[in-house]
Amino acid sequence: MTKTIHLLNGPNLNLLGRRQPELYGHDTLGDVETRCRALLPEGFDLIMRQTNHEGVLVDWIQEARGAACGIVINAGALSHSSVAVLDALLAFDGPVIEVHVSNIYRREAFRHHSFVSARADGVIAGLGIEGYEAAVRRVLSLAGQGAG
Repeated sequence: MTKTIHLLNGPNLNLLGRRQPELYGHDTLGDVETRCRALLPEGFDLIMRQTNHEGVLVDWIQEARGAACGIVINAGALSHSSVAVLDALLAFDGPVIEVHVSNIYRREAFRHHSFVSARADGVIAGLGIEGYEAAVRRVLSLAGQGAG
């Protein structure tokens, strides 16, 4: 089994820490990566990516097939609109944990539905960037490892 977790981020998450900090906080994706890497046991790796393009996100999900022990995904707005992202996730055999930095259920009604959730083994919303850490811990648990 591969020991790589793919941490994939969708549109506008490149602005994390700068866009609406009252909603998303001041931490950046760089901070997310540092904190998540610190959890990895010996021999595990993390591939972290962000894109503003749906097709690129689909490509990365497909690349994770056979190459990742799990996917942590914050598809951003694509969570609520992309059947293509869902279809790609349905073709992935390992655990998928969906993350939302904000609590999507306290926001606009259109954010209350997520296509990603239909495939996710777990959904974490509203924990800020700590949600990413919880998601990595869960992937490690499902992969038979403890978080370091």
